[in-house]
This record gives sequence, structure tokens and C-alpha cells, in this order.
Amino acid sequence: MDGTRRPRIATADQASGLRQMARNRSQRAETIAIVSGKGGVGKSNIAVNLSVCLADRGERVTLVDLDMGLANSDLLMNIHPRYTLAHLIEGSRTLEEIEITGPNGMAFIPGGSGTGGLANLTEFERRNLILQLDRLARSTDILVFDCGAGISRNVVNFAQAADTAIVVTTPEPTALTDAYAMVKLIHCRHGRARVRLVVNMVENRAEAEATYQRIASVAQKFLNYSVANGGFMLHDTTVELAVRERCPFVIRYPGSNASACIAAMARTMARNETGRTTRGGLFKRVAGLFV
Repeated sequence: MDGTRRPRIATADQASGLRQMARNRSQRAETIAIVSGKGGVGKSNIAVNLSVCLADRGERVTLVDLDMGLANSDLLMNIHPRYTLAHLIEGSRTLEEIEITGPNGMAFIPGGSGTGGLANLTEFERRNLILQLDRLARSTDILVFDCGAGISRNVVNFAQAADTAIVVTTPEPTALTDAYAMVKLIHCRHGRARVRLVVNMVENRAEAEATYQRIASVAQKFLNYSVANGGFMLHDTTVELAVRERCPFVIRYPGSNASACIAAMARTMARNETGRTTRGGLFKRVAGLFV
């Protein structure tokens, strides 16, 4: 794919059209922040493929790569953006100019690797970023944030501001420790997000359930907080193959175990989205961001 903006793909699906007509137009998008306590746990791959799956269900989905320092969602979709979020923040390009149509008609806002990242933004740039994200939340059904890895304040703030925060981990002890730290920060800073844990790279359902229970039980005991089970991803060699081929695995290998796992997550997200209630604009929820 090239980096020019393409028109969104119109759908002729009657059910999708009826669903759109039934929506309350005053509602804003369901916002989903996908985070991880550490890098290398497959966060961006899940963000991309979940967005593709949700778009395939007829939802208007926008994926925003907020990892401005090490953005790689574009690589997973073989997209070569001409403009990125950095151009939007500095005011040199508009939202329409940087938005790219991705797989299944989803919209994509590229992050731009090699930039200074969120921590180095000026006050004008920070405010502009929040205003533009709030604008996006008014024009789409589901807004997915692929946040940077780690537990920096900026990442945690975006997770708190979202309707749902998906914390991605693996069964590795260090990943579990960092995942719990993320859950703790979101909860202790009085975030409104519903926290869901997704366990990646497991061998079977039993390992996934045991890993989830380790985090959930500790959070319940020490934080008095219930972490929801967001699903799991089986270890699947097709994931690595799809990354090398720069194509989402749900498109390249639709019959794979990994694709089945992501499809199950998308069904859960879609059910949650249909029953959402408006909590006010994203701008209002992150008014204190970076302060």
C-alpha cells in the first residue's frame, strides 16, 4: 500500500446499514487502548489484527498508532505513510491528509517512528493531539489506540482515558510482573477504563487461564479490583510468517488458530460496543493529560 489517503470502502451489507441507522449519533466512539507493561509481547500485532476483525464485522474502526517513537503498525499492514501523527500534531497536515484506508476499510493514523515521542511535545502540540483524537472519536464507531510499551505516565494516561484498556502479556514472569504494574497504575490513578487482560503466546487454553488467574487473583487480593478476561492468543507460527510478509495474519491466514483467537476477541468487543453509554468527550477525560 502507498501512503496516500484513499476513500473509505463503502459497504453494501444491509445488516451493517441498519445497525448504523440505529446508532445514536450523539454517541462517541468506543475507545480501546491496547497497552503492555513491556515490549515484545505482541501488542501491536493484536491491535492491528483486532482492528481488522472489527472492521470486517461492519464497524467503522480507526486505529491510531500512538507509539510515536517506535511505531510499527504500518509495517504490519505494509503501509508506507507519507504523513504521520507527528505532522498532525505540529499542525502542518490535517486529519484528512494523514488518514489512510487500511485492510477491510478500516482507517489508520500512522504514528511515525523515530520522532521524539509524546513526552517531548510542546503544550500546543499536546493540546492539538487531544483535540484531534476527540474529533476522531466523533466520526467513528470504535477508536483503537496502539500505545507505546511500558508504564510511562503518558501511556497510563491514555489507558485511563479509554473506555477499555486491554493489557497484553505473555506467561513469562517478567511480562506478568510488568502487566500487573500496568493494571495497578490504571486502577490506583482512578482510571475509568475497564481493564481486560489478554494473554499472548500460550500453548493451550489451560495455560492461558492459569496465567490470567495469576494476575486476576493478585489484583483482587491487593487492589480489590476485578480484572476481566480479555481472551488469549495461541502460539502460532503463522503469526511470525504474516509479520515477515507484512500482512495481518487474519487476512493472510484466516483459518489459523491465531485468527480464531482474534475473532473471539472481536466478538466480545463488538458486544461491549453495542451496549455502551456516552461518558463525555475524550478531550474532557484527558484534560489533565501530560500535566
